[in-house]
Amino acid sequence: MNSSIPVEHSDPTNVSILAVSEDLIAGFQRYPFHVIAEKSGVPLATVIERIRAMVEAGVVRRVRQTLLATKLAHGALVAWKVPEDKLNAAFDYMSKEDPFSGHVVIRSTDTEVSGSGYRLWTTLKVPVGESLDFHATALLRLTGATEYLLMPANGVFALGVGHTRRKVLEPGDKADEAAKMMTTTAVDLTAEEWNVLLALKEELALDEICENPWDKRADIAGVSLERFCEVADTLNAKKVIGRFSTFLEHVKPSATGERVTRFNGLFHWAVPKGREAEAGGEVGRHFCMTHAYWREGGPQFGNVNIMGVMHGTEKARVLEHKAAIDLHLAAVGIPVTYTNVFWGGRSEIKPSEISPKVYAEWHAAHAE
Repeated sequence: MNSSIPVEHSDPTNVSILAVSEDLIAGFQRYPFHVIAEKSGVPLATVIERIRAMVEAGVVRRVRQTLLATKLAHGALVAWKVPEDKLNAAFDYMSKEDPFSGHVVIRSTDTEVSGSGYRLWTTLKVPVGESLDFHATALLRLTGATEYLLMPANGVFALGVGHTRRKVLEPGDKADEAAKMMTTTAVDLTAEEWNVLLALKEELALDEICENPWDKRADIAGVSLERFCEVADTLNAKKVIGRFSTFLEHVKPSATGERVTRFNGLFHWAVPKGREAEAGGEVGRHFCMTHAYWREGGPQFGNVNIMGVMHGTEKARVLEHKAAIDLHLAAVGIPVTYTNVFWGGRSEIKPSEISPKVYAEWHAAHAE
């Protein structure tokens, strides 16, 4: 790596690139780095040079085509009760040994409230036709956890990261209209579509951060580049393709000590039954929310049904953003019977595996 190339996320040129490349390149793009260059106003050669350098420096964690896994697999947010002396070991197992667990976070609350005993939080996905309960029960046995609560998404209102562009938001900044709810109904894919999809989704190697990143992926899928892109466009039309994204390392500091974020808050709101889609749309329209879902927490979590995540460098600022959302919900006439914040501590983030073949192999290897 050329040490003269600026790699910090706060460098002005990198800010211009990341403000676009984190979460504004929607769907499948034949030439994603060209699109980043066009939208950011940074020359293509510089875009490629800077992203490569940030990956090598660990400032960018990975570059990949994301999928809308809610359309491809059964998924849930999972809250786990784990004895305190086994908590870190359970964290390690979920993050290193279970390819189907994605975000793995140890969370805490400022005061003892409903659900405070659930310290370990993960996202979990299993292939369509498989059982979330079956997999979670296996993890219970393998980690020493004592209890889990599955909270699948009934609807999705916000799904994107964009830490760079969110740094300058003011509390209450929001879209002109409520967010539209995305459904989580699974779609059927052909064998060829699965083949292309599995080749498409893996993070790019350093030499694939180039003008034509899909050449090698077409070879892996065993099809021509033209056919690869045709199938990817079909997957796009089936709404299973997410965004092309550069994922910042937003948990750990860089080599020079810079951090992208320091705090992440999982916000909970309980709203009246029948108004979940409305409330989720009002929460999801706020630009600060990286994720917003309709999930049922049940009595263990004060019957919460709207959840969302926000990241920030100052805890007080994160709470200001939440207060603005609370005020907005009240202003539009949506009552909230319970609300809380679960703060993220130790965390690891990785893509969840969705391959039926990998799932079968994992369970064969970990059977009792």
